[in-house]
Amino acid sequence: MLVPLGAVLSLFPFVSTGVALVAGVLVAVGPGNPYGALTRRVTPRLLALAVVGLGAGMDLRVVAAVGVQGIGYTVVGIAACLVLGMLLTRALGVSREAGLLISIGTAICGGSAIAAVVPVLRPKEHEVSVALGTVFLLNAVALFVFPAVGHAVGLDAHQFGLWSALAIHDTSSVVGAAMRYGPKALEVATTVKLARALWIVPLTVAVGAWRRRTGAEVEQGRARRPWFILGFIAAAALVTWVPALRPAGHVVAAVSRQALVLTLFLIGANLTRSAVRAVGVRPLAQGVGLWVCMAGLSLGAIALHIIS
Repeated sequence: MLVPLGAVLSLFPFVSTGVALVAGVLVAVGPGNPYGALTRRVTPRLLALAVVGLGAGMDLRVVAAVGVQGIGYTVVGIAACLVLGMLLTRALGVSREAGLLISIGTAICGGSAIAAVVPVLRPKEHEVSVALGTVFLLNAVALFVFPAVGHAVGLDAHQFGLWSALAIHDTSSVVGAAMRYGPKALEVATTVKLARALWIVPLTVAVGAWRRRTGAEVEQGRARRPWFILGFIAAAALVTWVPALRPAGHVVAAVSRQALVLTLFLIGANLTRSAVRAVGVRPLAQGVGLWVCMAGLSLGAIALHIIS
């Protein structure tokens, strides 16, 4: 009964994103999640719907301005992360595929990016588990650490939203951390993160081309596309261009924010003991080292107003 009970409680406003995630993890590593197959199937769909619903509470003009503004440092950040990630992969002796998966997950959007490139990269099953487990652990830490660091260094809402979008892996944890910082942070973080997620598609194509050049067999047509981003833009456009829908849009956005809390509970509940055991010292060291470097560099750039 713990999984359905936790899911229901996550729909109440007094349950925060961090509490929901921790509760899900405790259920998963404790008694276990007997509905694992169902919750793993439902979670990405629920996250996509929650992100689309968040768009109903945002002004498309602001979304467009923030998205365009973030293109430059998004490209630079992704390239720097991939290069640094592969250097750490070699230095720490992590397998090439596992190291690349961790680097891609850090560079773009965590588990979603990893899932997108798996069909073309064709890594071993345990390498996928290592990458997903590493990203999950760091996402859980970020949900608590980032708001505390943001307040400690005096970041305003805009700065924190930008930093979380650039330095936290998964969209769920980016939005969860930004929600704890305020509406403005949520708006900026969601927009920049979704613009970053669009790079899943060209990166998947690039990985496939690289695999073909190395003579490896590449499976076609199964990489996931982040279509929910179009839904987010459509929802923002609707409430922007039809002012009469804005009150309803705010209600949809509020429901979506709570749906995100439920999503984080399910993400925690989807964790398996085998995934935790699969994360070795070296892949975890690579993931932590890469994450700390990128978080530190982006925070420094924001604090020095190099990016804004």
